[in-house]
Amino acid sequence: MSRSVTAVYSGTFDPITLGHEDAIRRAARMFDRVIIAVAKAHHKNTMFTLDERLALAQAALADCPNVSALPFDGLIVNFVQAHNAQVIVRGLRSVTDYDYETQMSGMNRHLAPELDTVFLHTSAAVQHISSTLVREIAKLGGDVSGLVSAPVLQALRAKVTLKA
Repeated sequence: MSRSVTAVYSGTFDPITLGHEDAIRRAARMFDRVIIAVAKAHHKNTMFTLDERLALAQAALADCPNVSALPFDGLIVNFVQAHNAQVIVRGLRSVTDYDYETQMSGMNRHLAPELDTVFLHTSAAVQHISSTLVREIAKLGGDVSGLVSAPVLQALRAKVTLKA
């Protein structure tokens, strides 16, 4: 019997970067379906609204038919269970990420023992990219064209004045 496996990749994605895209595209090759769970992030003052972040995630991954973006609020394990997913995918850029993500994975396993977490080490070409740095560079007028996909770059340019 063949089983369809759904994975969830969660984050704020403010904005979605080429680093996020790298992990999501790789996950899309491993799993039948990947859901980008875009956090409502009430606790953060985001540059982009939830609807904008959802649209940007969809636009950036439009070429991946098995990837979709949905909003979430609350515990990621509840979202994963509600969408009948079996796997949480997390990207790792550094030892700091590893420490945090390992602790989070353990807690998620405690809350939902049936769920597994898969860690994807970030590709070297995008390892240095973070949404926080992209926002800062964009706000200061720097060139972020090599850090985000075309739809995201266009949206950033609409939000702030960027160098072409």
